Formats: sequence, structure tokens, C-alpha cells
Amino acid sequence: MAKPDLNNDMAFTATNYKLMLIGLGIVIIGFIMMSGGGNGDPNSFDESAIFSVRRITVAPIVVLAGYLFVVYAILKKSVADKTS
Repeated sequence: MAKPDLNNDMAFTATNYKLMLIGLGIVIIGFIMMSGGGNGDPNSFDESAIFSVRRITVAPIVVLAGYLFVVYAILKKSVADKTS
């Protein structure tokens, strides 16, 4: 009985892992941009620190872009896979 051919190639290449790390870095930068705005005094409220454009608009866009970059890194095929 013949043994079936087993494809022992790795699912991801080094390029995929590098791109995933770049995407993870973008996501982390986005979450860092969202952080802060706290105040130690419970009797004062600084609206401009909490509801800034950076925290409400820019940071979520950066996080979403990072997640999309990670998805691209996962789906990217290597050059060797395209020829076969």
C-alpha cells in the first residue's frame, strides 16, 4: 500500500511572521494612543483630555488598520507557493 504524499511545508514563512509582528506593533501603538486621560482628582472633569480627537477617532482607525494588516500578513502567499 502506497503512502500518501505529505506536505510538510510550514504554513507561514518568515515574511508572514515579520508582517504579523509589524501589524501587532501597529495595534499596540493604537491602544497606547487610546490610553490616558485619567485624572487623580474625582471632583474635576477635563472633557478635552478624555474626548480628544486622538482618542476617539485616530486611535481606533490605527487599531483597525493594524488588524487589517495582520489579516493581510496571514493571507499573504510566498513567491514559492505561487509557482506551484
